[in-house]
Amino acid sequence: MARAQLRRRYRDPEGRMSVIEHLRELRRRLIIAVLIIAAGAVVGWVFYNPILDFLKHPYCSIPYKHRLGGTPTDGGRCELYFYAPLDGFTTRLKVSFIAGMVLTGPLWLYQIWAFITPGLRKNERKYTLIFIAASTLLFAAGVALAYAVLSKGLNVLITSAGSGTAAALSITSYLNFVVLMLVVFGAAFELPLLLIMANLAGVLPASLLKKSQRIGIFLIFVFAAVATPSTDPFTMCAMAVPMCVLFEGAVLFAAIHDRRKARRAVADAPADDVPSYLDPIPRAISDDDFNDST
Repeated sequence: MARAQLRRRYRDPEGRMSVIEHLRELRRRLIIAVLIIAAGAVVGWVFYNPILDFLKHPYCSIPYKHRLGGTPTDGGRCELYFYAPLDGFTTRLKVSFIAGMVLTGPLWLYQIWAFITPGLRKNERKYTLIFIAASTLLFAAGVALAYAVLSKGLNVLITSAGSGTAAALSITSYLNFVVLMLVVFGAAFELPLLLIMANLAGVLPASLLKKSQRIGIFLIFVFAAVATPSTDPFTMCAMAVPMCVLFEGAVLFAAIHDRRKARRAVADAPADDVPSYLDPIPRAISDDDFNDST
């Protein structure tokens, strides 16, 4: 019994595990991550009404005459509708789950990080941690920008129907639209980080990025036009312009990194023009030299 416990507690200092140990560790980390998200979902369930009001704000900022149920007498009341008995309950579950994932993001991301870390070297752990922090900040920036432009995009889409029309949005379709917008903007902002990682790995040199700058900017605008759920040009430009700025920043980083890498390679290379040492005073050849050679 004691030997089994010692074997179970023993950890290889280099992080090496058998396949079974990897699967057990993965199962343990996944269970912890699910429990963390479930705890966050409970918090989201409790604060469901403030969270829903926060998500409804872009829709409620549209003029009341374009929303069903909004009249000047009731202060432009803003309501979303559902048409099936279970829609209200499933919507609350969905909002609570999304809120739980967002609120506890650093905690369950740490579980993934802790599962990957033992197989990395010390310098790789440092760089990976930097990339995880940068990706989190970029994703959060994309989500914040999406939320800021969401009201403009909805206003263009709904008011384009013309006068005498009003939107009666279901809560399910509206939340799907909002979540899709937030996720697409957040994922799009990860592009420069992927380019930098490819450059650091030696797969994507700065020279290739410079040659394809115009094509890259064109493809960014094409991606923004296709990826944004709202088809209005304002939302498309709101995504494409920051992506172009981040893309140019990634190209600049790659150019600086490749220049430093080239200088380091030149400094570490052996110098071929260093003269060899020669004795200025020739020494007479003795019989010992012949004996040594034979």
